[in-house]
Amino acid sequence: MTTEEALKHMRNGGYVEGGSEIHLKMHEISQRALRLTSELNNSYHEPKELREIFSGLIGKSVDGTFGLFPPFYTDCGLNITLGKNVFINAGCCFQDWGGITVGDGTLIGHNAVFATINHDLEEEKRGSMYPSPINIGKNVWIGSNATILPGVTIGDNAVIAAGAVVTKNVAANTVVGGVPAREIRKITNSA
Repeated sequence: MTTEEALKHMRNGGYVEGGSEIHLKMHEISQRALRLTSELNNSYHEPKELREIFSGLIGKSVDGTFGLFPPFYTDCGLNITLGKNVFINAGCCFQDWGGITVGDGTLIGHNAVFATINHDLEEEKRGSMYPSPINIGKNVWIGSNATILPGVTIGDNAVIAAGAVVTKNVAANTVVGGVPAREIRKITNSA
C-alpha cells in the first residue's frame, strides 16, 4: 500500500482495522511526522524557514501569510490543507488522518485539538478506527483549549469559545461554547 492510497482511504472515511496493512502504514507515516515536528519544535526558526518546514510536513506549500507559533503536533500532517492568512498558536495538536481543511483568515488559539479519528467501541475492536474530516470555514476564530471532534464542519465567521468541545456542525456567524458546545449567540456585522 502506498502513502497516497492510505491517505485517500482515510480522507474518504475508510474503516481501519487494528493491525491491518493500512494501520501499519499509518505507523510508518507517523514516523515521518514525528521527525518533522521534532525539527519544527526543538529550535528557533525564522518565519520563512518555519513555513518551509511546515510545508514539508503537510506535503504542500503554505502561503507566505501563514503564521505558526510552535510547538505544533501531528501524527500525520499530510492530510492538512490551509488557506491564506491562517494563524496557529502554540501547543496545537492536529490528528489529521481523516483530513483537516482550514479556510482563509482563520485564527486558532493555544492548545486547540483537532481530532479526526474515533475508535471502535467494542473492546475487542478498540484498536480499529473510523476517520472523518474536519472542515473549518473562512475567518473562524477558535479559542484556546478548544477541541474539534471528527466530522465537524464550522461555518464562515464562527467563533468557538475557549475550552469548548465541538461535537456537531457550527453554523456560519455563530458563537458556540461549553461542553458539549452549544450556540451562545449569532454574530451580526455592523458594517
